[in-house]
Amino acid sequence: MKPSLKPGLTFEFQFPVPAERTVPFLLPESPEFQLMPKVLASGYMVGLIEWACIKAINPHLDWPRMQTVGIDFQLNHSAATPAGLTVTVKGKLENVEGRKLTFYILAEDEYDQISEGFHHRFVIDAAKFNAKIAAKLAKKTGA
Repeated sequence: MKPSLKPGLTFEFQFPVPAERTVPFLLPESPEFQLMPKVLASGYMVGLIEWACIKAINPHLDWPRMQTVGIDFQLNHSAATPAGLTVTVKGKLENVEGRKLTFYILAEDEYDQISEGFHHRFVIDAAKFNAKIAAKLAKKTGA
C-alpha cells in the first residue's frame, strides 16, 4: 500500500444501467427472477459499489500485485432504478486498519437515493491469494 492510501480519500463513479443488469438477468436460470421487474438488481448494485471502490483505490496500491476483496456489505437498496438511468456512486475511505479498508457509500440515480451504508475491503497479495484458491480447488478434485 502506498502512503497516499489514507482516510479522507473521496471518489465518484457513474454507471448507465443497461437492461442486462436488471433482475431478470441476475440468475437467468431462476424462473422467479424472470418474472420480476426490469430494475437494477441488488446483486449488480453491490458489484457496482465494489467496482467504484476498486477504481478509487487502485492508484494507491501496487496494482495488480496488490488487490482488494470485499469482506463486508452494510448497504440498503432503498429505491428501484430502471434500465436507462445512470447510477452515481459517491464514496469516502473512512478508515484504514492495517489491510482493512472501510468505505462510506452513497448511491443515487437521477431521481432517488438508491443506497447508503458501509463497505469493507481487504488488501491482498494476489499471488498468495490465488495460490490459496488453487490449493482449495486441489482438495476438491483430489489432485
